[in-house]
Amino acid sequence: MKSFLAGLGIGIGLGILFAPMSGEETRENLTQRASDLADSARDLANQGRDKVRTTVSAIRGQADRFASTVQEATGTETRNL
Repeated sequence: MKSFLAGLGIGIGLGILFAPMSGEETRENLTQRASDLADSARDLANQGRDKVRTTVSAIRGQADRFASTVQEATGTETRNL
């Protein structure tokens, strides 16, 4: 019986020692992680939006240059898009 109680005491002690965070700490941790994830997603979306804008601008510039080249080669005016 003594060994059972000793084992139980050791088990309880180890359980308390290695127990996860309290409920409040866990909620705070989850809230912080969710906030960090939302910030990362927002940053990623902004980077994607910037890349799309840059690409569209570059394509428009190339289209304008091509239209000018065609206009010069044919001697006609092209309408603006």
